[in-house]
Amino acid sequence: MSNLNKKHRIVITGIGLTAPNGNNLGEFRNSLLEGKSGISKNEIRYMGEQSAGFCDFDETKYQTRKSRRRGTRAGSIAIYCSNEALLDSGLNLEEVDKDRVGVYLGITEHGNVETEEEVYQMHQNDLDYKLWAPFHNPRTVANSPAGEVTLNLKITGPHYTIGAACAGGNMGIIQGLQMLRLGEVDYALAGGVSESPQTFGIFAGFNSQGALAHNPEDPTKSIKPLDINRNGIVISEGGAVYVLETLENAENRGAKIYAEIIGYHSNSDASSYVNPNTERQIQCIEKALKNAMISKEEVDIVNMHATGTGAGDISEAGAINKVFRDSKHTFVNFTKGHIGHSMGAAGALELAGNLPSFTDNKIHPGINCDDLDPECEISNLVLNGPKQVDEVNVILNNSFGMLGINSVVIVKKYK
Repeated sequence: MSNLNKKHRIVITGIGLTAPNGNNLGEFRNSLLEGKSGISKNEIRYMGEQSAGFCDFDETKYQTRKSRRRGTRAGSIAIYCSNEALLDSGLNLEEVDKDRVGVYLGITEHGNVETEEEVYQMHQNDLDYKLWAPFHNPRTVANSPAGEVTLNLKITGPHYTIGAACAGGNMGIIQGLQMLRLGEVDYALAGGVSESPQTFGIFAGFNSQGALAHNPEDPTKSIKPLDINRNGIVISEGGAVYVLETLENAENRGAKIYAEIIGYHSNSDASSYVNPNTERQIQCIEKALKNAMISKEEVDIVNMHATGTGAGDISEAGAINKVFRDSKHTFVNFTKGHIGHSMGAAGALELAGNLPSFTDNKIHPGINCDDLDPECEISNLVLNGPKQVDEVNVILNNSFGMLGINSVVIVKKYK
């Protein structure tokens, strides 16, 4: 990134998040280091008991009860994370041009929770269509989570969501970076939010694919990425929103800087609705490294997408082995053993959990991999306990999604 001037170098100056095991970066990070799971046993309509990851944040900390009733659970997550990110960044929106603030949030699907509830209520009341909520349309349009943020914060700049399946969190960050480099905005609220596990449809869908994990004895052991006995994903909710701005702007206002985004890439498999493509994942990682203008040996941490599905874990392990096999100081971890799969939030949330490594030089472990699948063996895999290293300077974050969308974001410690 040495060819870029400070107007085109993009940095992270604020982080707001909620996860099943923490409602801010400090709590989340401690849970990851301590191996604390956020997965619990929950009753899912029509499907009975299921393992899932729910967030426990105060929905009305930043919005009124009335606006919450009119909006969505995904929107409330986005509002909470955005306000927390702004507070963390020290940026006062009243002192900037709100036309120059953009909101870019990655999502998977949206509006299922509220739509399912309306259909359910109709069926409990003789299909009386008059029970259909007048807020159905604004709740279910694809831009709703980002739009709810602009309504809450009175932001008048551009807003939209990036529908990128489980690569959404990374893609929200990439979009924010691109808009800043284009000069379209001065600040970006960028990241990803999930649809809530309060919907049964997503559980039924993954169950029909044979990809839904559940452990009735101990739900915290349900999702087992890379383990020979893994049997699918655990559906979770969450969100992570970043304040992004140019390095020039951040330095001028004396902001703290978590990291600089130095590289990224996204591509498509064009080969299957759900099955991953190892070669395309390899190309995505290699092109992100080229975009960052760094060698593979300079990467200190690779955070895997690692969903706990059979083909998904094997494919990604193969891609990482191909790229980083000879990189002796690159360590690999994953996050979904702690929190399940937070869908559109996954990329942004999992990156956030690794950013404190720039300060404490610890690499959080992946958990619940008790019997590593030989097809998922990776050099320098950090499991079941944190790894202390001399220094962490570069983190590479993988996020892959259905219909073959791959994304990689690379961040560097700012010195």
